[in-house]
Amino acid sequence: MDLRFRLNGKWVETPVRPPERALDVLRRLGALSVKEGCGEGECGACSILYNGRQVLSCLLPAVQLEGSEVWTAEGLQNTPVAQAFLEDDALQCGFCTPGFLVAAYAYVLNGGSDDPQQIREALSGNLCRCTGYVHIIRAVQRAVRAHHASHSTD
Repeated sequence: MDLRFRLNGKWVETPVRPPERALDVLRRLGALSVKEGCGEGECGACSILYNGRQVLSCLLPAVQLEGSEVWTAEGLQNTPVAQAFLEDDALQCGFCTPGFLVAAYAYVLNGGSDDPQQIREALSGNLCRCTGYVHIIRAVQRAVRAHHASHSTD
């Protein structure tokens, strides 16, 4: 069976072998930012934007990619969210960073506020073993403020 879907803004077509996961297909297509941390939906390292919402690709059957719009961290590199992560040093070893970037982007895109507690809740499905999350929270706050400023109707 062949799948056709948009990956980071470009149409791709690839064979799939059920019960293959979206994670496996995306990595095969070169989206190496999509990491397998736990394989059980607990760590967030495999987070992707799937039709505008954050999902865990280790839990998503690959056949559900058909006709969908998928964004990975590779496709979000030039966004204000990625810039905020760089400016606020929200990067440690880098293993979890793509998942956090995707989660933060979804949060900002869906109108999230700069309230630290709300940001923590939005990112709670993503785990990092290297940090106390302070820089990540600060980066998301910066991205939210930049997003609001760029969409202000003043």
